[in-house]
Amino acid sequence: MAVEEAVQHAGEAVEHAAPAIHVALAPEQIAALWGFPITNTLLTSWVVMLLLAVLTFYVRRNLSMIPGKFQTFIELLFGYVHDFIETTLENAVWARRMFPLLLTLFLFIATANLIEFTPGIGSILVHYGGETVPLLRSMNTDLNVTLALTVIAVLAIEIAGIVALGFWRYAGKFFNFSSPLNFVVGIIEFISELSRFVSFSFRLFGNIFAGEVLIAVVAFFVPYFLPVPLMAFELFVGVVQGAVFALLTLFFVKMAIMEPHGSH
Repeated sequence: MAVEEAVQHAGEAVEHAAPAIHVALAPEQIAALWGFPITNTLLTSWVVMLLLAVLTFYVRRNLSMIPGKFQTFIELLFGYVHDFIETTLENAVWARRMFPLLLTLFLFIATANLIEFTPGIGSILVHYGGETVPLLRSMNTDLNVTLALTVIAVLAIEIAGIVALGFWRYAGKFFNFSSPLNFVVGIIEFISELSRFVSFSFRLFGNIFAGEVLIAVVAFFVPYFLPVPLMAFELFVGVVQGAVFALLTLFFVKMAIMEPHGSH
């Protein structure tokens, strides 16, 4: 008994002397509004939306017929993105329709990832429910957020296909009874459509969450040198993940609005 008590006290002393690495898979609740739980990732998403709204207001307010350097840069960037979408879709009408959604997805995801290491994200703590949790947490480390973005993207893809081809013609891509081979191919394509919910959401969630855990572990063991280049790399990865999410949505829209196989 004496030995067990000594080991227990030693373990408690080690826990108090060196704080453990805090890694939580699920978002932590920080408040409740009319019975609706408010999590730290949800609060961060509101901060991201506020930042984008302020930036939009600033750009819109300072537009002029003779553009300055910043306005010229924004116009060139948006023009390049729009031309790329139009070239990919091979349709100017659909490019104008999809441009706002694709750009919004990229800006929303990339901005959330860029502010991941901003002072206050993860370092400001609050007490709720008898626990001490971060007030703000990287938005895309919450599977609920990435799944919500996936639902928006997949719905946009399917609606684009239905609008472009009509409901029955679009459904014929997946349920084709003209031959056994076409039927099997259609079922495989239908399963691939459903799998996008998993691939979209878990790709974004997995990359950002893994980066957060990696930085936490490295900062715990090598706190002064190695975290800085890793943080810079994670910022780059965050922007790339936003671009990948938007590009995959674009390419799947292209596939959705294409004529069914054999329709020619």
